[in-house]
Amino acid sequence: MIGILSKIFINNSHDTNNPEVRQKYGMLCGAMGIVLNIILFAGKFFAGIISNSVSITADAFNNLSDAGSSVVTLIGFKLAGQEPDLDHPFGHGRIEYISGLVISMAILLMGYELGKTSLDKIINPQPVEFSTITAVILIISIAVKLYMNRYNNSVANKIDSATMRATAVDSLSDSVATSVVFIASIIGEFTDFAIDGWCGALVSLFILRAGYMSAKDTISPLLGQRPDAELVDKICDIVKGYSEVLGMHDLVVHDYGPGRIMVTLHAEVNAQANLLYTHDIIDNIETRLKKEIGCEATIHMDPVVRDNENVQKLNCYIQEKIVEIFGEEVSIHDFRIVEGHTHTNIIFDIVVPYKFYLSLQEVEDKVENIIYQIEGGCYRPVIKAEHAYV
Repeated sequence: MIGILSKIFINNSHDTNNPEVRQKYGMLCGAMGIVLNIILFAGKFFAGIISNSVSITADAFNNLSDAGSSVVTLIGFKLAGQEPDLDHPFGHGRIEYISGLVISMAILLMGYELGKTSLDKIINPQPVEFSTITAVILIISIAVKLYMNRYNNSVANKIDSATMRATAVDSLSDSVATSVVFIASIIGEFTDFAIDGWCGALVSLFILRAGYMSAKDTISPLLGQRPDAELVDKICDIVKGYSEVLGMHDLVVHDYGPGRIMVTLHAEVNAQANLLYTHDIIDNIETRLKKEIGCEATIHMDPVVRDNENVQKLNCYIQEKIVEIFGEEVSIHDFRIVEGHTHTNIIFDIVVPYKFYLSLQEVEDKVENIIYQIEGGCYRPVIKAEHAYV
């Protein structure tokens, strides 16, 4: 269905890297979700009333909340697709993450409310009436929710959307919840065991877990999560693919929403090379990153002296000492020497992994001690320990 509708309502529907196409996919899925969930709510509410089942009625209101979530999805994609403006120069893409978070909160709220209702039904059990029409409605509901999970997952993978993944998880949790309700209704019909409330409680726990996992997935990019390893590898391959780039470090990836990525990095270049020529190479790299990956890149050039024997000797000595003390997890970059009248500065940065057994300050202190012991203390350390962003 979504495939047919996308071909009708979305021009160039195959071009999912296009922000406009991406926005229309999200809005189409939101509109589809509103229609299907309202239909399911009406059917389940009717089934819950005629069967006097708290779990079926609660499941119906779960679908009503899903319709509200679909409204949030539709509005979220619409707002996220706005062009950058004076107040938001990086665009509005993170609204999509916020809408995904709102959906997750709705899932958690519904799970909580269902849990309260189910607890009351456990304490005060009531007979449940089961009929053929109730069974048909529940079976259709399960099938529809599995279909919604399938198309939401499909679209999420096409456009790489955390919001659509949250919606897909919600649809799957709904299908499981309705399956449990259906089984409970059958057991209640053929036995005297008051299982309705217990099944409602089980469904609420499943919904709460689904809401938690969805919230986790949408909060992470809002906080600033580690960039995808595949993206980092692509950036490194492009930058290091130029012979003029001797090395790179301090790569930072800022995610302002799907299709809006800002990248900064330091590229090591030969200090003796022609400045204008090297700058032109860096410009070419930035243009290529924009064209092939779709990110706005800013590259800082770090001049590196490669033909000074003393610099290379000191660099190798310090690196060997660092590996000897800390292991290969710790590395250095931006190594340079600045000579003065009274002393010579040795300048570099130290990259320390997260959760290292020593603090950044402790690492700096130990490395400074290494430098002070070189040739009677004629060198002064100007160093900074830091964590990598990727």
